[in-house]
Parts: sequence; structure tokens; C-alpha cells
Amino acid sequence: MHCGFCLPSCPTYLLWGEEMDSPRGRIHLIKQGLEGEPLSETMVGHFDRCLGCMACVTACPSGVRYDTLIERTRQQVERRHVRSPRERALRAAIFALFPYPRRLRLLRGPLWAYQASGLRNLVDRTGLLRRLAPTLATLESLAPRLTRAPRPPRRVPAYGPRRAAVGMLTGCVQSAFFPGVNSATARVLAAEGCEVVINPERQGCCGALSLHNGREEEARRFARDLIDAFAAERLDYFVVNAAGCGSALKEYGDLLADDPAYAERAAAFAARVRDLSELLVELGPVATRHPLPVSVAYHDACHLGHAQGIRSQPRELLRAIPELELREIADPELCCGSAGVWNVLNPEPAARLGERKARDVLATGASLLVTANPGCLMQIAAALPRAADASGPRSTSPRGDRGMALAHTAQVLDASIRRLPVTRLLD
Repeated sequence: MHCGFCLPSCPTYLLWGEEMDSPRGRIHLIKQGLEGEPLSETMVGHFDRCLGCMACVTACPSGVRYDTLIERTRQQVERRHVRSPRERALRAAIFALFPYPRRLRLLRGPLWAYQASGLRNLVDRTGLLRRLAPTLATLESLAPRLTRAPRPPRRVPAYGPRRAAVGMLTGCVQSAFFPGVNSATARVLAAEGCEVVINPERQGCCGALSLHNGREEEARRFARDLIDAFAAERLDYFVVNAAGCGSALKEYGDLLADDPAYAERAAAFAARVRDLSELLVELGPVATRHPLPVSVAYHDACHLGHAQGIRSQPRELLRAIPELELREIADPELCCGSAGVWNVLNPEPAARLGERKARDVLATGASLLVTANPGCLMQIAAALPRAADASGPRSTSPRGDRGMALAHTAQVLDASIRRLPVTRLLD
């Protein structure tokens, strides 16, 4: 706890250089709380500033489980601390919207009209929204360019001999704003011999957002509902294509350990959970990879790399694609500033972290940024134009609006398996 190996990996310590905004400092505050120190506004502020990126867990040579400490501390904050009216209203709005896929999908129509009308470009040019309403400006800047969102099928048959039956999480933000990622995920799994069970009419939020923000009972409710949605299916695996969701799903056994009706089922469910890249490497490839002549910068989502320890598998899959060149990003352990809804609750420091990550991404000179989490995709996409403007004109980019094209790992694999032109990824 005293060595300080965690300090260079902590985004908030790098931002402010404040000991109490480091893992070591927050552990000291947690100890004070256990010894009877009141849960003050200042103390809560330091806990709230933590992104929960888990980089310190990876960096710690002593194996200190800071992730468990901060998660349980946030549960105490939610139970015992009375926030300001503004904070309560903002958090109530966030948790009444983001964990509900159907409510998010209702935003697609107004958002599409806003983007198609040209208002978005006008808002960007004036900068007025960021000055008057930084939280709303952050939400506006994160919104991706919308594509068609056909309703996913209930089941996708395996292509060729069936190797496994897998359930697939469609997610909240993923299903509403990145439906193409889910479609690509199902196609890749089917091409690799998996029968994919989706059950779109039954599944909802996995509870990750609630769990990572101290809303334990809400997370348990979502977890029970998801387990029930697939209870009748005989699955070998349950596949997730969003890093934060996968991390939470693998904790279901602990989350519902004290629930006599669900404890055993939750542990069995969690044991079957796999990230998409994790499962594909575990099964081994059968579908032919066709060439994709493109340079790729791969970004490690925190809840994939730090929380789940999945780093080599996505790289192995990408390197197996002929003519694809994989380039590493500097300081890969540092968070991009998304961290669930941290960027909405802390727009200014999140923007600084996003721009730092975007500069490192652009420095690779790659044509395509690939990652495995919708939050990272939105955060880095929003930061790339600012980083590109700061570094001067960039003539080699296929995406002048962002400085670089972005894609999920599943979309790159899907393009290679289906022999799509690389321009489909760079458009």
C-alpha cells in the first residue's frame, strides 16, 4: 500500500498530482472511514473522482484489491451520503435512462433528426453549449453517427458443424447506438460454428453501470432478470462484446452469493461468460480470414485489460488477419476517460484524458482505431477532432471529421471473414 507503484498508472493522480486522488490516498480515506471518520463531502469527492479503471490493480506488486475496496465504498456512499439536489437530479436522470435499452432506442429518432439537420455542426462551431451546459455538451459530443438498427433475430444458426451454443448480450448503449457491432458479433460467432441465442425481446441491462456506481440492489435486480431471460436455454457459453458488461457478468457469483434462490445459478452463469475475443481464441478459428490491407491501432478497454486480464486475445485475432498491420498505442494502461458515465459526471477532466489518449492514438499513424467497448469508442471519437486540430492538418486520414476511423474488434473480424473491402471499415 505504501510503495506508490500505482501512482503513474492512475489517471486522476496524473491529472492533479493530489495524493488523495490516487489509489493509495483513497485507501487511506477508506481506512479513516472504517475507523469512524465521518463521510464528508470532501471524502466523497475523492471517491467520486476515481474512474474505477482498475489500472492500479494491474500495477500493484502486492496484489491489493483496490477494485473491491472502491466498489464497496461506493455502496456505502450511496447508502449514507446525501448529495446536493443538482447531483441527485443528474444521477437520477442517468440511471433512469442508460440501463434501459428501450428508452435509449427512443432517442434515436430525435438524435438522427438533429444530426441530419446540420444543427450538430452549428453547435460544434459556436461552442455555446459547452460553455452553458457542459454535461449536455458532453452527451451531445459522445453521440455516435447513427446507422440502421434492424431488430436482432432470436437465434442465429451456426455455419457448418455446430461447435457450441452461445448466448449473446446485446447491451444497452451497444444495442441502441452500435447495432452494427452486435450484428457483426453474431455473424462472426456463426461463422466460427456457434449457434447464437439472442432472445432480444427478453434481455435487458446486465447491471454493470449500477454495480460500478454503488447501486448494488439495482444491479442485483438486473442480474436476476438476465439470468431468467436465458434460463430455458442450454448454453455452453455466454458471450459479451462490451468490456464493462463482461466484467460485471463475471462477478454475478459474488453479486448474488447471498441470494438463496439465485446464488448457485448466478455462479454457474458467470462461469460460462466469455468476452468475444476470449471465446474465439479458446475455440480456435475455422472460418477463413481474407486480407484487410489496413494499419490498426488497438486500444485496451480498461474493463477488458485490467479487470478481465484480456490483452493478448484481441491482438492474436487481429494479427491473424492477412495484410493487417497492428500498431501499439503509447501508455496503453491509461484510461481514455470514459469509465461508464464518469465522463458525463466529470466532463472537463474526462475531456483532458480523452484528448491525451487521442493524441497517442494519432501518433501511431494508423488508419483505424479498434477497441472492444462502446464507451471507449464514443469517448475517443469525441476527442479525436480536438486532438487532430491541436496537432495540425492531417492529410492521410480517411475520416476528416475525426482524424481516424473507428471500429469494434468484431467488425474487423467480420469484414475479413466476409471478404469485405477495407473501405467499409474506413467510411
